Amino acid sequence: MPMLWGVVWNERGGDPDDCGNCCIDALALLWLTLHNERCAWKGFDWATTDRLHKKGMIGDPVNKSKSLILTDEGLECSEALFRKLFTRPPQ
Repeated sequence: MPMLWGVVWNERGGDPDDCGNCCIDALALLWLTLHNERCAWKGFDWATTDRLHKKGMIGDPVNKSKSLILTDEGLECSEALFRKLFTRPPQ
């Protein structure tokens, strides 16, 4: 489990293990489909988006919109996790 994920949840008083690796990856990948500053396309299963919503990373995913809305914390964490998991450090 990436250290950043544990740090994020521990700072928020949560347990990083209760969300699982699929939430880590999903939150990081939401950064790829970001549009309108804080919206990302729905493309993950309901269980994953529900867990992200319960953690306060996204707004309520149950609506007619085709996008999820990231909270301030979700936006910050999404970018940080994306950069940590899917980019190389500059050489």
